[in-house]
Amino acid sequence: MAKGLPRSLARGRKARQEIVKEVREFDVTFTVAASGSAAGLGTAVIGDLPEGNILLLGAVCYVQFSTADTDFTATWDGSFGVGTTADADGTIVNTTDADIVQQTTIAAATSRVSPLTRGVGPEIVNGTPLVVDNTDGSLELNLNLVVDAADVTDGEDGEFNAVGKLHLAYIVLGDD
Repeated sequence: MAKGLPRSLARGRKARQEIVKEVREFDVTFTVAASGSAAGLGTAVIGDLPEGNILLLGAVCYVQFSTADTDFTATWDGSFGVGTTADADGTIVNTTDADIVQQTTIAAATSRVSPLTRGVGPEIVNGTPLVVDNTDGSLELNLNLVVDAADVTDGEDGEFNAVGKLHLAYIVLGDD
């Protein structure tokens, strides 16, 4: 990057920048809860959003999941999304559980390691872009994972690891 004003602006407060583009790398371990014959679900916080009203222009997430836990089949599959809330019920479709990166299907794992999977977002509903109200500064970026019920072998919780990158482009439209 060149010296001078562009460098200064890139390092300034996000609320003062016109368009913010950033890459968030993550390597997190989290628990996937499983009960009985239901799908397994888990959430890991991979970052937060700046304070203000956020107009999300786009997001792309590349992630690979793995587990050493034998409570899940070696060829498990499921779906993931990135949202401003944690998944509480195993349904991350069209909710704030996947408002940043839409629900994305994960192909079958090999030896308990999923393939690198690409997810995109946000979903534009009726031509309206996503504006997230983070004026209180409390919203987080939650990586939500759902493992198919058929791949939960005995209804026990298990540890998963997620390694990836989340590419974000957004504008801070002011604060209260």
